[in-house]
Amino acid sequence: MAGIYFHIPFCKQRCSYCDFFSSTEIRQKEKYIDLLCKELIERDNYLQEPIETIYFGGGTPTLLSSADFEKIFQTLYCIFGEDKNREITLEANPDDLTPKYLDSIKQFPFNRFSLGIQSFDDRELKLLNRRHDAQSAIHAVELLQQAGYDNISIDSMYGLPGQNIKIWNDTLRQAIDLQIQHISAYHLTYEEGTPLYKQLKAGELTPVDEEMSIRLFEILIDTLSAAGFEHYEISNFARSGFQSRHNRSYWNGTYYLGIGASAHSYNGLSRQWNKKSLTPDYLSLGYEIEIIDDKTAYNDFVITRLRTMKGMDLNELTSLFGESQKIYCLQQAQKHIANGLLHYEDNCLRLTRKGIFISDGIMSDLME
Repeated sequence: MAGIYFHIPFCKQRCSYCDFFSSTEIRQKEKYIDLLCKELIERDNYLQEPIETIYFGGGTPTLLSSADFEKIFQTLYCIFGEDKNREITLEANPDDLTPKYLDSIKQFPFNRFSLGIQSFDDRELKLLNRRHDAQSAIHAVELLQQAGYDNISIDSMYGLPGQNIKIWNDTLRQAIDLQIQHISAYHLTYEEGTPLYKQLKAGELTPVDEEMSIRLFEILIDTLSAAGFEHYEISNFARSGFQSRHNRSYWNGTYYLGIGASAHSYNGLSRQWNKKSLTPDYLSLGYEIEIIDDKTAYNDFVITRLRTMKGMDLNELTSLFGESQKIYCLQQAQKHIANGLLHYEDNCLRLTRKGIFISDGIMSDLME
């Protein structure tokens, strides 16, 4: 089984933390939709497997109209057919989810929504340059629920400048009270070139210290676990039966096709990604490609499997890369096992709670 990701790069305004490829040139939207459909047709043989998940990300996919979605789904169905068992996710900005908009897209098979809420604190939302406020975010979730959608995820951020334990607790409590099914929580990173990065370098804001970052993450784990969420991946929490099937595919080696400017694809043999451009058009510029050799494949295996709470199955590692690679991995893991950062049981390596906080360093040690 495989997945398809559509990158919709258009935004009404740019968030201050975002370094994803995006554009406020919304007038190019219709031409871009035609390019998406053209790319789908040209790459119809890339995956060679049935499609299990479809994900519309961005950018702001909810800037697309029903006519835009009609073109995309008609092309999808012509190439891959229809399947009611697919997970089909639409990323959404809370401001866009009006009753009129939801009514206009109810004909399409979206069965999962991912809302870019980030915070329920208006001061933080202003800092992040989000379009919505806390009340409109709450209202958006309620509108989805009233429309009959029962698989709703929200994105949240912690480690923001000025964030304290009370603000973070309030955001988590509000999310839980909304009875949503999934929460993705990410620590703020200051990406070079973003407005927040420039403010940081100019000394206009003070980042939270490491001690506070760790404390906020501990609160995240404890609060959501107590509320019945499973911590199934470093940054992701779900109620039973509501793990993101699409995102999970990135961590278990499932093949995926990325459609759109800057979108990435993977078929086991190589990774390729489209150019970050809308003008003249991204398709005319071709794509970049990375051939996946044994070393790269092994390193990818370490990074993706250790992100999950299932951990890294060394039987699978041996099957894919050989006994000698398993021996190497275990040798590299010994100091982290001894220090309580990795747990080794049933021929599987898992990050401990202590290890999650320094997971990047642990993964690096296990890689070639």
